[in-house]
Amino acid sequence: MVSMSLKTQSLTRSTIPPVHLLLLEIWVFLGVCLPFVCAQPMAPQTGPSISQLPPILRGIGIEQRLGEQIPLDLEFRNEDGQPVRLGTFLGKRPVVLSLVYFQCPMLCTQVLNGLASSLVVLSFDVGKQFDVVTVSFDPADTPELAAAKKENYLRRYRRPGAAQGWHFLTGDESSIKTLTQAVGFHYAFDSKSKQFAHPSGIMILTPQGRIARYFYGIEYAPRDLRLGLVEASEYRIGSPADQILLFCYHYDPSAGKYSVVVLRILKLAAALTLLVLTALFLILKRKTSRENIPAGEVV
Repeated sequence: MVSMSLKTQSLTRSTIPPVHLLLLEIWVFLGVCLPFVCAQPMAPQTGPSISQLPPILRGIGIEQRLGEQIPLDLEFRNEDGQPVRLGTFLGKRPVVLSLVYFQCPMLCTQVLNGLASSLVVLSFDVGKQFDVVTVSFDPADTPELAAAKKENYLRRYRRPGAAQGWHFLTGDESSIKTLTQAVGFHYAFDSKSKQFAHPSGIMILTPQGRIARYFYGIEYAPRDLRLGLVEASEYRIGSPADQILLFCYHYDPSAGKYSVVVLRILKLAAALTLLVLTALFLILKRKTSRENIPAGEVV
């Protein structure tokens, strides 16, 4: 009985015309997959209230200032100890800006490790499609420390040309304060532990030096980083596939990441379905017309 049932199912499927079978599969997709996408719950945002935080942490955080211009005339020192203007690293390509301090015992290393891990996966190359500028917000950090950090992460990244595209800068307190205030990066020095309390995250700047995107935490999804760079470059880098993804994904400033826009996916799926159904209708109509032509007539 089982073998006969399977044989019957096989015969039934084989008798379905390929065009009708394709229509059936499309409707299965629309009926099963899309409701699943729509039903995905949003993760609740939880966290301690400001009053529950230690006093030194109550003013710590990242204040988004999307679209604002960072000061390009600020002076810092590069890994060789030479004075450089911040604007030197802008003007051609988008820039990933990371604010850390090189003697940080834990969090800053995790920020840089997370950034490096994303850059390794990213198909864009540092120094070609975009640049990275890592600035220390500790005035006590030296160019020697910056050079050691750079050597470490270039060894990890291992792509040609990265040395000209990833810069590690130090500076005096005035330049540091001006830059961190411009991007909304709030931190404080803890005199007891002799360490800085600070947030973790990175920013993407347009080639002109405007703040385009913020990404929080110590891990940055390569997809988010890629889409942020594509948008910051005004679509001068990337591929048509990136533009399709940007139609389906939208940057959420409150979450600091790209989120799926379900309505856009539904619209795209509906348009594709309508296109396929129209094409199939025309094919079936043409096939029916051919079958109805009397024998001996020439089309």
